[in-house]
Amino acid sequence: MKTYTITTPAEIRRRFWTIFVDHKKIPGWTQNQYPTDTRVAFCDWVAYLRRDGQISEALAQRTTL
Repeated sequence: MKTYTITTPAEIRRRFWTIFVDHKKIPGWTQNQYPTDTRVAFCDWVAYLRRDGQISEALAQRTTL
């Protein structure tokens, strides 16, 4: 069984906001309230994490901003 370095959606989101400092987290906002460039950056980053083997396919599919 593969062991992944990231195992929860909350950890993915925390790391996203830490790494992508030019995108601003707004408390209380849902995914679709963020600008398109922020949503695309998040989705591209989640896809990268999956391809790189850091997260599972199931986690990639259920994670939202």
